Parts: sequence; C-alpha cells; structure tokens
Amino acid sequence: MNKALLSVLLVLVALSSAFGKYIPKTGRRIPQTMARGWGDQQIWAQTYEEGLYWSRSRNKPLMVIFHLDECPHSQALKKVMSDSNEIQKTLDEEFIVLNLVYETTDKHLSPDGQYVPRIIFVDPSMTVRADIVGPYSNRMYTYEQSDATLLIKNMAKAKKLLKSEL
Repeated sequence: MNKALLSVLLVLVALSSAFGKYIPKTGRRIPQTMARGWGDQQIWAQTYEEGLYWSRSRNKPLMVIFHLDECPHSQALKKVMSDSNEIQKTLDEEFIVLNLVYETTDKHLSPDGQYVPRIIFVDPSMTVRADIVGPYSNRMYTYEQSDATLLIKNMAKAKKLLKSEL
C-alpha cells in the first residue's frame, strides 16, 4: 500500500515539473549568466552590438530590456516575464533578446529619458521602434507587472511590423 502511494506521488511530482516552465524545442539549455533571471532558457545577446548583429543576420526583432537588480519594479516585471510560458516561448522563437543593467551610448534607446524598467524594440534594419510603447505617457517604454498582456500584444506588433515592412 505504501509503495503504491509513493509511486503515485512520484508520478505526480514528475508530471507537475514537466508542465512547469517553458522548455525550448531543442531541449533544456544550460542557464546563461546573461539571462539574469529574465528567462534562463533563452539565448541572450551579451552586448547591444551583438544583439544588432544577430537581429540583422537572423531577421528577427531585437528586444532590449533595461533594468536594475535593486529596482522593485524591475524585479516584479522580471518575475512576470520569466513565469509566463507565452512570453518565454515568443522570446525564444521570434526575438533576439538583450537585458542591460547599464545605459548604452546609443541615444535612440532612451527617446524619452533613462529609467527602468524600459523595453525597446529594434527591427533588423536597426531602426528603434518608437511607435511600440507601453501604457504610460510619462514613461512611454515602461511596463509594470500588470501590463503583461500589453507587452505580449506589443511583441506581436513588433513581429507583424517586421513581416509587413521588410
């Protein structure tokens, strides 16, 4: 009786872990230090220049996330993004991703100021998509943890614009 109960419990644990986090089609990857907790199964660009190169060569939009480790808003957004299988799958399959804890020298990446969290989309022609914004008028490229639905829509918009414009 105890062995049967233990077997059932082990099967349930195995099933629950299998349906938990997003796993890429190619299989589980070794977490990268550049992920910084934003999605350990993604392949992250290390620099903005590398992200632009990958974006252009793979014809995928670049998503740049500016954040700070000690910022509570950045941490809340990170949790929402890393826990969302839909966001993780879309990032893995459709985007080049880069997260930065420092500002770049490219002023196009801070069109309305330098604040965190901030998400900017760049298309493969290296054009910053200033038309893909978050819900706030005073910080146009910020997203809060409650804005995950809008972020998903904006990710779809970045992909859609890519296909229709290039």
